[in-house]
Amino acid sequence: MPFFLKNRQPGLVEMMDMKDCDPEKLAKTYKHFYKINGLLSKWNAIYRTYLQPAMPDKEKIYTLLDIGFGGGDIPVSIAKWAARDGINLKITAIETDHRALRFVNSRPVPENVSFQYKSSSELVTEGIQFDFVISNHVLHHLDDEAVNSILDQARVLATKGVIFNDIERSDIGYMLFAVFSRLFYRKSFVPVDGLISIKRSFTKRELEQVAPKNWQVKSLFPFRLLLMYLHHE
Repeated sequence: MPFFLKNRQPGLVEMMDMKDCDPEKLAKTYKHFYKINGLLSKWNAIYRTYLQPAMPDKEKIYTLLDIGFGGGDIPVSIAKWAARDGINLKITAIETDHRALRFVNSRPVPENVSFQYKSSSELVTEGIQFDFVISNHVLHHLDDEAVNSILDQARVLATKGVIFNDIERSDIGYMLFAVFSRLFYRKSFVPVDGLISIKRSFTKRELEQVAPKNWQVKSLFPFRLLLMYLHHE
């Protein structure tokens, strides 16, 4: 267990989640997600290891849902990687924050990506399903009960598999991010909110205790946790 960050602090609130936060800083924060996730979230490796091999048929149309798209960088990146590999992948990305939707609509979007203001529970009610369901940096925003709820929804929505990618709480990660973020992202919410996110995040052991049966928790360098569910055909 970490020494300083011994206990998870899910009750903390990030600046960008406040409805009256500075809109200019919020837009810069969304833009910075492209670089930060590219450096730290390892979605390229996740795509190559788990998603690409599960889409072998170049004639088939595959579908993917991203829950909580934030700045929209991850679905856009995955769409580009799939197109590069000759994979016909249609991506739906959902959010429940109008500000995030306004931001992504102000930027170029690949034709095979659809950004929508919608919740995962609405999609379950509508009976819609996707081959894959992914999510980035959503789990640490939730308490244990809400985590189980969204995992249940994701499992129902996915026919092949689910991947939740999030931060692994650690003292070393906290200290490194404190230095790194202040050097490069001072005019956004990244330095403050990033540290709050780490405090709200799980350790591997904590996530294993919360995860439902048949879900797998894997560590990924640097300071990442993957929570995955694979449907067995």
